[in-house]
Amino acid sequence: MPMLRRYQPADATALTDLYVRSVRHYGPRAYTPEQVDAWAATADSARTAARCSDGRIVVVAQDQAGTVLGFAELETDGHLDMLYVAPDAEGLHLGTLLYTALETQARDLGLHRLFVEASELARPLFERQGFTLLGRNDRVLAGVDIHNYRMEKRLPP
Repeated sequence: MPMLRRYQPADATALTDLYVRSVRHYGPRAYTPEQVDAWAATADSARTAARCSDGRIVVVAQDQAGTVLGFAELETDGHLDMLYVAPDAEGLHLGTLLYTALETQARDLGLHRLFVEASELARPLFERQGFTLLGRNDRVLAGVDIHNYRMEKRLPP
């Protein structure tokens, strides 16, 4: 059974690698090869380290051997910035496990709203967790048109 823990600075490279592997594995299920390439190209270990050390809550899932299987990030304003699961952890319901851990943290912080820009792939996970679709974001990433969805969930006070 995977264990959850908080981010440690030594995790930056593993999280960046997991991000790229996840985008390249799952991305083709909903996005074109050009979109997947542009998305994967946004990975950068230095940016991962800076982002994960800026005060946000980063939860990491790992197996008994310490291999990172997934991660998720919650910013202090309720924004869920990233939630990624390794291809080799597919089917373990880590997305739900990671999300639930962040929602618990959000409630502990007294947040009343969670929001996310969910990929085509992550949208069903957030819908199952009670998020409402607000709209579609169409953007250009490295010269390639790509989209995601603005979603939110209200947490009772």
